[in-house]
Amino acid sequence: MKEYSVDAPDGGYGWVVVIAAFFSRGLTTAILKNFGLFFLEIQNYYNVLTSTVSWITSTSIAMFHLGAPLAGGLGVYVTQRGVTMIGGVLAASGMIFGSLGLALPWMYLSVGVIQGLGVSFCWMSANIMVNHYFKDWRPIAFSISSSGECVFAVAFSPFFQWLIETYSWQGALLIIGGLQLNLLVCGALMKPLKPKPFSQTPNLMADPSSTKALFQCSIIQRPELILYIAFAILAASGFFIPPLFLVPYANHIGIEQYWAAFLLSILSLADLLGRLACGWLANLRVLRNLQILTIVSILLGVVVLLLPLARAYYPIMVFTTLYGFLFGCVVAVHITSIVDIVGLAGFDSALGLFMLLRTSGAFIAPPAAGWLVDWTGEFGAAFYLAGFCIILSAVFVVMVDRLVEKKNIALVKVTDAAADNETNPINETDHVEA
Repeated sequence: MKEYSVDAPDGGYGWVVVIAAFFSRGLTTAILKNFGLFFLEIQNYYNVLTSTVSWITSTSIAMFHLGAPLAGGLGVYVTQRGVTMIGGVLAASGMIFGSLGLALPWMYLSVGVIQGLGVSFCWMSANIMVNHYFKDWRPIAFSISSSGECVFAVAFSPFFQWLIETYSWQGALLIIGGLQLNLLVCGALMKPLKPKPFSQTPNLMADPSSTKALFQCSIIQRPELILYIAFAILAASGFFIPPLFLVPYANHIGIEQYWAAFLLSILSLADLLGRLACGWLANLRVLRNLQILTIVSILLGVVVLLLPLARAYYPIMVFTTLYGFLFGCVVAVHITSIVDIVGLAGFDSALGLFMLLRTSGAFIAPPAAGWLVDWTGEFGAAFYLAGFCIILSAVFVVMVDRLVEKKNIALVKVTDAAADNETNPINETDHVEA
């Protein structure tokens, strides 16, 4: 059976793919990040508890993670172009169906399940396509494409608030669903690369799915990966709470709606700066990626814990800026750190497992935070929960870093010993001949 390889062009049409991925990220994850603007509107419309409304975002986030392995597998059959277009239809349909304003379980299905799955498909295919088209320029290409999430989030915050006030939350969802139909254009631009046959392989490799499954079983046995997944679950529990409850908290203490919505724009802009700054720092190799991740995770948790102490707009804006910047730093290194743990060969399988298992934290945390708000009557309880989870997650990163370093040191010793064994026989032979 023939194996196929694809040479990354490192430019050319690849930059069109980067632009398409830029818009794809902007029309999916940027919308998800700004959904907190709809929180109070939906809560008042259905007259339900905070925890009940939180399940909408929780379900959407869960489907975003659960759909990642499905998107990767589906791309084998319909290409990543097809996956993006399917995702665009799902995302737009979810928003349009949600705008009907039917029963709350309908919102869980439409905005939560359908829209969340569409976001997952588009996110995965955008990352995969940029990876295929670039090698040497890959870091820059990824920085540009992922920045679409931040750039669009800055613009969407005041725009969504204007839509809500002008057309109601239902009309706003309908218009957003129409905008997401542009994801079909993004998908059409993602032209697959043509693979080239280069070798013959044994029949044992004829079923790639079975070998992939075996490989996943092997990496799950690594303790450092298990600990890193524990970090991912706890971190995901804390990541999605602040953006969801920031605007309701600001409204709760008397800040006007437009100024409260502007906080999300500030958060997104700081997020962009954090990604660029931490990516540059990681590239300098002054600190290991896992060391950087530990530091910024602890700082992020402390900022989230302190945020409820701010009771005026400008102090909240300062904490929001710090949160956005540090969150961007975490995002810049937490995926690339997987390569440090399992190596490049195990990255694809480990990433799918990472995304799949951290769903539990992302799914449970928002409703749990909503329940705390209902129970205590204070939005600060949600931020305390988020900050505690993020700081606790950093403890697992420390343990992972120590395990990885021990293995690296042991590997260096084995390599040095092997090198000595190769040189010694040569020296002995030369001595005998002499």
